[in-house]
Amino acid sequence: MLSYTRPSCSSRSFFHAMFIPALLGAHPPWGAPCTLHPLFYSLLLIFKLDAYLSVGAFIGIDVGTGVSNMPPASEVVAILKANQITHVRLFDADAHMLNALANTSIEVMVGVTNQEVLGIGQSPSVAAAWVNRNVAAYVPEVNISAIAVGSEVLTRIPHAAPILVSAMNNLHKALVASNLNFKVKISTPHSMDLISRPFPPSTAIFDSSWNSTMYQALQFLKNTNSFFMLNAYPYYGYTKEDGIFPLEYALFQPLSSVKQIVDPNTLYHYDSMFDAMVDAAYYSIAALNFSGIPVVVTETGWPWSGGPNEPAATVKNAETYNNNLIMRVLNNSGPPSQPSMPINTYIFEFFNEDQRRGPVSAKSWGVFFTNGSTVYSLSLAASNRLPGNSTGLFCIAKEGADPDRLRKGLDWACGEGHANCLPIQEGKPCYYPDTLEKHASYAYNDYYQRMRNVGGTCDFDGTATTTTSDPIMRVTSAFAVVGTYHNKDSEECVGGMIPVACTVNGLCNGSCVFTGSDIATDGKGFPPTALGPVSPLLGSWGSMLYPEIRDLIIFMGIALHWFWL
Repeated sequence: MLSYTRPSCSSRSFFHAMFIPALLGAHPPWGAPCTLHPLFYSLLLIFKLDAYLSVGAFIGIDVGTGVSNMPPASEVVAILKANQITHVRLFDADAHMLNALANTSIEVMVGVTNQEVLGIGQSPSVAAAWVNRNVAAYVPEVNISAIAVGSEVLTRIPHAAPILVSAMNNLHKALVASNLNFKVKISTPHSMDLISRPFPPSTAIFDSSWNSTMYQALQFLKNTNSFFMLNAYPYYGYTKEDGIFPLEYALFQPLSSVKQIVDPNTLYHYDSMFDAMVDAAYYSIAALNFSGIPVVVTETGWPWSGGPNEPAATVKNAETYNNNLIMRVLNNSGPPSQPSMPINTYIFEFFNEDQRRGPVSAKSWGVFFTNGSTVYSLSLAASNRLPGNSTGLFCIAKEGADPDRLRKGLDWACGEGHANCLPIQEGKPCYYPDTLEKHASYAYNDYYQRMRNVGGTCDFDGTATTTTSDPIMRVTSAFAVVGTYHNKDSEECVGGMIPVACTVNGLCNGSCVFTGSDIATDGKGFPPTALGPVSPLLGSWGSMLYPEIRDLIIFMGIALHWFWL
């Protein structure tokens, strides 16, 4: 039988000393008189991760410094705002840029340069001065949310490896002293070169020569509830492998049946090299016995111009990659092994850095010219929502389709296909009628609407077909017949189990609206995306963190507190 020690504190001091700091990301005061069972902190970890996931993925952009005719900071910020860019990564902490970003709400990641890492790692006072000068002096007017310590330190300046984690710790202590540790997270960007075997992802591991440093770095990220920063470049993955992988795979384009990329150990299908690279990072982290650390891609992109020996560096390929990347990230799903972990991503880069050394391609990653015009058509302004259903087509299950193949198709759509299957869970608007065919129709269509622009098809092993008829007229909910309009005489919905009030457009509350329906969105595109079908922490029993489960977690925590009093 377990034995418990009664905490010697009041309920008010308990919440002040334990609950609130834990939610804000501060270290629990283990030395305080209040003690708590570790289970409660596990529940808080789930709650905090749920909060991270529920925000949804974003697309940000990197602003480099190697530009000979860099516009004034005010003009740079004006271009960011004009293109509705909400997240920016600076490679330093330039005072002009930070002042220009004040009161804009743009979320900013500032950078410690590689030249500064040694001094900060060796001296806590230098770290404190850096934080005071480059972070504390600007918050809250500037929305600084993260510090990137160096750039690919282990592979670029390996002599600084012994003090990298010390630099991160010193900066964190300075944030704590400034009461900013709950707002500003610290991490360090890593190159894919740090992963010795990136494919297949399931066997990926970090270069063993860095195991000690990586273990300490991951422990720091875990302790501070931060994230792993990865620079993932499918362009280099494609060009360095001399044709092993097809170009379509690097550009998020559909692959033919004979070119499918499958991990032989997990049988996960990888539709893009980007997903495989992110998954390789997750598996490498897991190989050192860590989990629950989100991966954020701090650099990715494609050069639009190259020299004679760089045939893949073209405007067409750059435009294809970055536009498909945006759509991929904004479906709010993770890679096959972590489908519920959205991949927040920064595009490299804002302007072309003509001062960079190297081949022509090294100077041609920018998506904007310094006058604010785009190098090619780019839908950055669409980063707040996915495009609408311009084709008028919907994907539904075929009547009379084989149940086994239908079930496999549904499982794939909600799993590897990253469809939003929350609405067809019990208690949600599209659960009724509770039939395999209707559930498959919803999942098939959600996948099709989100992925058709990057090669997604409506086939599902012959169990699906397209239709121009809005499925909102086909599926019923528990409360009203979907597509029925209210009775103008009684002001009630008709045809349902119980009368309920009607919403705009005359649709009844509780109606199941299919993704891409103009009725659902007034022609403005997709409804908000929910989390993916599997939670990496909760396992199969908690396939999605419903709000009800989140509330239950909070209730259980409070109940546990009173139980141990």
